[in-house]
Parts: sequence; C-alpha cells; structure tokens
Amino acid sequence: MKFFEAKNLRVVTREGKEILSGVDFSLASNETAVLLGPNGAGKSTVAAAIMGDPRFSVSGTVKFLGKDLLKMPVDKRAGLGIFMSFQNPVEVPGITTTEMIRSVLEEKKGGFVPIDEVREGITASAKKIGTNIWFSERELNVGFSGGEKKKNEIMQMLSLKPKMVILDEIDSGLDVDASAKISKVLAEYQKKTGCTYLIITHNMRVLANLKPSKVILMDKGQTRAVSDEKMLKRVEREGFKAVLDELDKEGER
Repeated sequence: MKFFEAKNLRVVTREGKEILSGVDFSLASNETAVLLGPNGAGKSTVAAAIMGDPRFSVSGTVKFLGKDLLKMPVDKRAGLGIFMSFQNPVEVPGITTTEMIRSVLEEKKGGFVPIDEVREGITASAKKIGTNIWFSERELNVGFSGGEKKKNEIMQMLSLKPKMVILDEIDSGLDVDASAKISKVLAEYQKKTGCTYLIITHNMRVLANLKPSKVILMDKGQTRAVSDEKMLKRVEREGFKAVLDELDKEGER
C-alpha cells in the first residue's frame, strides 16, 4: 500500500474550465517532495484538490493510507492526518486559533479536550517557532501580517501533529531569518514524527534543512517529470522554460 497516491488527477471549475488534465505522483512515508512549475502550472490546485476544495470537480484517484480521499468531506481528510498550509491564509472572525485547534483535536479524539491542555501544546509550539502565544488568543489571522499568518499556520501544524503536510508557499511573507527558523522547525518535526511533506515553493530557502527525495515538475496542468533533487538544481540553474523545452525534445526522440 502506498502512503499517498494521485493518479490521473483531473480538476474542472464550476464554470467548466479544466485546470488539471493529468497529474500523477506518489509519496512515501517520511518523504520530502517538492512540487515545482511555472506560474499557472496548477500546483496550488493540486493541493486544493487533495484537501477537497468545493470550488472544483475532481476525478481520478487520490488515496491516502489506502483510503479514497475523493469520497471524503474535508474534515474527514484532515482527520486522517493531512494538514495544509495555504498560500493566502484566510481571516476567520469570531474564532480564535486556540478554539480552532481545540475543535480539531476534539474531533480527532472524539471527545472533550481541556482548554489548558490545548494551551500547553500551543505554548510549546509557539516557543519552537519564536512567536507570541497571545496570537493564538486573537481571532484567527484577523489583522495578522503575511509573515504572522504563516507562522500561525506552522504553530497549528505542530499542535495538530499531522502525518502528511502540504505547504503552499509557506515562506511567502517571511523574512530571511524567519524562513531559516521555519526550515529548521520543519526538519525537526519530520525527524521526530516521520511525517511526509509536499512543498510548493519558488524560494528554496525553506528547503535548507530538509532533504527532498522527490521533485515533481508540472506545466499546464500536467505532470511533466518526477525526478530527484537533481531536477531541483537543474531548474534553479537553467529556469523552467529551458528544462521544459528539453523535456519536449526528449519526448520527440
């Protein structure tokens, strides 16, 4: 049984526009994979499809721990142990980060979780990433800067202890020091738990303390190549266009 598998993943909007037209890749437990591609390639849509974004009609196969995710609502997918950090985290007035984390933990546990226990976990997580615990007592992301929102999502991840983490531009809005800190925290969490990362990024700083074993290159809604870290370095060196052009030439031979 594969840890995670997406096969012939296709996504269409409510208006009938096809965004993904054939995405294929698999992930192993305790693996770090990087999802790369030029702007508009469909990377964020892959993440949204995995998590069950209701804006899209999704077909194909998406399995996690042998279970068919496409037959599950969003909360059940999260309950299996999948966490997603959004490219642009939304503001949620009326609920604090603490309340949100407590609600998710109670859903996973199937019963009451004391608020002091939740705050104890948040305190430990906040300390690791160097953020103020009082952010968790404010309305979720309301009035937060871009960097504060991203740190808040990592704090949520550490508190919820997922098995698979999808990070969509997690370093967007973070300064150099904060990016380095987050990279270190992600590496430590993976070493401790054996979680799997699927990382969407244009900035390689977040990978500084991680060791990507798989690179998935996308273009125009399709998987163009699944390779190793050499592909990452090749894209950094030559750019997307040159690499994609070379793949086209190889396909014609």
